[in-house]
Amino acid sequence: MKALVYEGVETLAFRDVPDITAREGEHLIRIEAVGICGSDMHAYLGHDARRPAPLILGHEAAGVVQGGPKDGTRVTVNPLVTCGTCSACTSERENLCPVRQIISMEPRPGAFAQYVSMPASNLVEVPDGVPLDKASLAEPLAVSWHAVRLALASLHPSMERKALVLGGGAIGLAASLALKAMGIEQVTIVEPNPARCAFLINTCGEAAVEQPEGFYPVVIDAVGYAATRAAASAHTMPGGVIAHVGLGEDTGGLDVRRMTLQEITFIGTYTYTAQDFRETAQAIFDGRLGSLDWFQKRPLSDGAVAFRALREGAVATPKIVLEPWV
Repeated sequence: MKALVYEGVETLAFRDVPDITAREGEHLIRIEAVGICGSDMHAYLGHDARRPAPLILGHEAAGVVQGGPKDGTRVTVNPLVTCGTCSACTSERENLCPVRQIISMEPRPGAFAQYVSMPASNLVEVPDGVPLDKASLAEPLAVSWHAVRLALASLHPSMERKALVLGGGAIGLAASLALKAMGIEQVTIVEPNPARCAFLINTCGEAAVEQPEGFYPVVIDAVGYAATRAAASAHTMPGGVIAHVGLGEDTGGLDVRRMTLQEITFIGTYTYTAQDFRETAQAIFDGRLGSLDWFQKRPLSDGAVAFRALREGAVATPKIVLEPWV
């Protein structure tokens, strides 16, 4: 089969790799659409020790079951594979499973390929009327759905219902959509790239600015750099909540003194629970997350070009979706 293989820092090759078969108890999925994630970009730049080359990246996928009793079923893929038996899994906090695996990290190759193997429990059936390219957005949308759910659960009921989102990529835009779906109508996205900021305003209908101003009870850091953590610390109201999603860099930025004196809650959020993923997929199917027309499609064979364009900041849309069979 064909796959886009990460072979070293800023080096990707579209080439033949050995065909895969479904693992025992799993389904073979023909990938029809797979998004490029920020974590894929971190690996591409050599910033993720968990993803050493050579490796097939990609974990935001949708496709069609090949073979078996569910042959032909259209599905979106929850890429987080967990044991199902530990205390985290049995308490429906599967994202904290100590032996969790995610496709695009060993021992599970990613979805920048024509096929992957996944357990049945990781598949959500997609209605016929929903395009698979939009269904592939379930994974990044679920990341933000989970972060927003945790942030709002920690927000004191007396506080104003508005939010600031740092970063206008897919996770930031998804956070805005999740906030609105959960009843927070006043959301501002900070996106310093002028072209992307304009895209968010003119195409997505978002309230977007290039620099943050004012104070907010909820701040979502969808970037995770020292500069964005500093901005989150500075722009959260006393008693407010910061939900940290991005993994841009490991250290720096937080104003711990201000956070302590102003009783600001900081929540680290990672991926999503299985329920978060199912709820997000259903929200897509129901149209509660908008038209989802804020991505561009490219052939998987052009994946290296797409990564370079993202690296150069030359992509206005928040998401690129790759198609393995085009």
